[in-house]
Amino acid sequence: MKTTRFHSPLIIAAALALVSIGPARADESSSSIAFSDPSKPGTLKIRIWHGDVSVHGADVKAVSVSSESTPANSAPRKDGMRILSASAGYALSEKNNVVTLEYGADGYSGGSADFDITVPRDTSVVVASSTHGDFSCAGVSGDIDVRAMNGDIKLAEVSGGALVETLNGDITVAVKSLAQSKPLSFSSMNGQVTIRVPADAKAAIRFRTHRGTILTNFDDKALVTRTEVSRHAHKKAPKASAGSEGQQPGAPHEVGPGTAPEATAPTPETPAAPETESDWHAEVRDSIREAAVEAAQAAKEAAEAVHEGMAEARAELSGVMPPNTPIPPLPPMTGGKIVSGTLNGGGAEIQAATLNGDIILKKAE
Repeated sequence: MKTTRFHSPLIIAAALALVSIGPARADESSSSIAFSDPSKPGTLKIRIWHGDVSVHGADVKAVSVSSESTPANSAPRKDGMRILSASAGYALSEKNNVVTLEYGADGYSGGSADFDITVPRDTSVVVASSTHGDFSCAGVSGDIDVRAMNGDIKLAEVSGGALVETLNGDITVAVKSLAQSKPLSFSSMNGQVTIRVPADAKAAIRFRTHRGTILTNFDDKALVTRTEVSRHAHKKAPKASAGSEGQQPGAPHEVGPGTAPEATAPTPETPAAPETESDWHAEVRDSIREAAVEAAQAAKEAAEAVHEGMAEARAELSGVMPPNTPIPPLPPMTGGKIVSGTLNGGGAEIQAATLNGDIILKKAE
């Protein structure tokens, strides 16, 4: 008797999916490299053109890398030939207690690849050129230096110093502990900055945003702050007198660098006149006007940075630029709303700035 068997399309699809999963996992490669002096804290330097990077601190002695990309191998083959064009692979090297991971030396032509990296907990991490991709780092007590162009940055359970800059992306930080000598600085042109610190952390803060809000869930006893609108100091023109010539009563103030306006006191020879309501309104208008001018200048600098980054990317793709050119720092941000103050009496410095986005300081959960 002949039996006819019917195979469900769902079963066939599931079988095909299981078959396809095996090779994908097999394609993942891993490699490790030890620091030349394991008794001293080492540094991991990352230079990746395109891809997500995740770094984990652990109780290990060496740096291990896992990726769907394969490590470049310059060892001779069985026929005695060495491969010189393995640009699709990543390079892992160590010198003077610095481990360097490089991928995408030929630009985007090398494709995208993600990396999962495990390092000793006291390792310092430097991301020198990350153009496209997210970056995360957890459980590291060494210093962290990240310069990125497009991508979110997440730090968790960190206890060292940090300098983080990204052009387009959110920055999320969970601090395990603060050290007086380890400042933290976070900047994003277009993104939200969220910082979580222990409830008993001691810090001096300074936050700046143009088109966002500065928020916290610390009470006003723990976090004592003052808010201001950034503005340049003014050198007020001397008042016209019987012996002065050429000075117009309504001449504009001369703008110059220096301290804030409130730190500029009138000269002993010219006592300050009582402030009238019209003077106060004029002062407010001047402050708003200056803040708007500074915000426009910051936006212009941000746009120039974007165009410069795109030009560099195009140049690198065409082979004009040297491979893995470090990303330049963000232009300084001026103007906007500034909140400064002390947390639990003051301590380590925490700075954050964003052009478009909120800044949030929260208690660690």
